Amino acid sequence: MTQRGQFITFEGTEGVGKSTQLNTAAATLRASGIDVVITREPGGTPMAEAIRELLLAPRDEPVHETTELLLMFAARAQHLHTLILPSLAAGQWVLCDRFTDATFAYQGGGRGVANDRIAMLETLVQGNVRPDHTILLDAPVDVGMSRAKHRGELDRFEQETVAFFERIRATYLQRSQAFPSQYQIVDASQPLAAVTAEVTALLLKFVVDNPSKPD
Repeated sequence: MTQRGQFITFEGTEGVGKSTQLNTAAATLRASGIDVVITREPGGTPMAEAIRELLLAPRDEPVHETTELLLMFAARAQHLHTLILPSLAAGQWVLCDRFTDATFAYQGGGRGVANDRIAMLETLVQGNVRPDHTILLDAPVDVGMSRAKHRGELDRFEQETVAFFERIRATYLQRSQAFPSQYQIVDASQPLAAVTAEVTALLLKFVVDNPSKPD
């Protein structure tokens, strides 16, 4: 019987290097003989990516917080049931750029949506599915935003205020304290090589600790 894969999410504010570390993590796991799927939220499947475009595109029309929240979970439902759960069931390890912790941080901390509203949708969409591990790449907001500005045109979220991202960072740190067995914090303000070394060490530990690791 195939052992379920591990579900590992990467979280953090803008410009902390999630994409870079995801690719490094995938290479580390593949070198250990593990089949890896890299994906992202919102997005990950054609339909979920179409919802991502709706969510991220700058627009003149104000986007109501409930609209944003429901679209996030609509994309997540499609992503989870079409890609994530089948991949885990096949024994693959899924590395995901953001998941529901981002909703608690961005829509909860950033927008001020009540946590119980988010938790209700979390249960509806996910049941008891939660990440096995979450790597939080943490850096001061000004550091991350400075990096993000060098990536090109900013999307609707990246155009938000510094105060918005300070609330997001604070929420992530609060969640890391509330769920210490799930979260691993890496100081993303360090030089890239140091961040990569920490993330690699975490991934290798996950391989050793996971009972379904390859022989």
